[in-house]
Amino acid sequence: MDNFKESPLIYGLAIAVVLFVTVQSLFFMVKAWKRGKQLGIEKEKMKDTVISSVLFTIAPAISILATVLSLASALGLVLPWIRLTVIGNLAYETVSATEALNAIGTSFTTGVRNVSEFSTVAWVMTIGASFPLVLLPIFCKKLHKTMGKLTTKNEKASKLGDVLGAAAFIGIMAAFVSQAIAGKNADFSAGVLSVATLASAMIFTVALDYLCRKKKLEKLSAFVLPVSMFGAMGIAILIHQLLPAAAAITWR
Repeated sequence: MDNFKESPLIYGLAIAVVLFVTVQSLFFMVKAWKRGKQLGIEKEKMKDTVISSVLFTIAPAISILATVLSLASALGLVLPWIRLTVIGNLAYETVSATEALNAIGTSFTTGVRNVSEFSTVAWVMTIGASFPLVLLPIFCKKLHKTMGKLTTKNEKASKLGDVLGAAAFIGIMAAFVSQAIAGKNADFSAGVLSVATLASAMIFTVALDYLCRKKKLEKLSAFVLPVSMFGAMGIAILIHQLLPAAAAITWR
């Protein structure tokens, strides 16, 4: 099957998933609106809440779109679309897809080459994301209570909790970045294009975050990540156009 990544069956599954998520969201929205009326909440307040919620979903939606586009080159458009419609996020989907591709002897550059590889990557991404659904209901309450006791003792403890969470995420990302720059194998070594994209994303993020804090633009802070991602993609396209292909992708 030549077009296995975007076959009619795959598109059908994607549409079914999107419809299910949309209907579920509308169902709970209607239930919440009715419950708000029963509680005597003013209609204008509920309208304002709906409008603000819609506005605050724009930034995460742009980030998700950027993630879908970044994964599409290796996995096709539909699988990332399905994954990120349900439970996926930028950090998890990229890491799980990268590890699965490396395990089967390919990479984002080469992409999946047959149905078997496509199925393997899809299962890795899906099964990995299923564990929180099983573990969180069992352990989350106890873990949340324990972490709450530790981080609410004083202001220092609260800041330490934020630092540890950020450090864990940065550590995971740093492991994959350093692995790429070091050159795990011939098809996975970082090139000028990938390193420049990483550097530009960091610069955009720091600059936009500073601007939001300096100018007190709290409402725009949610857009820092998606804008940085698209900015870095723009730099990557520019470098690819200006440099010869071999120079753009070769590190050494």
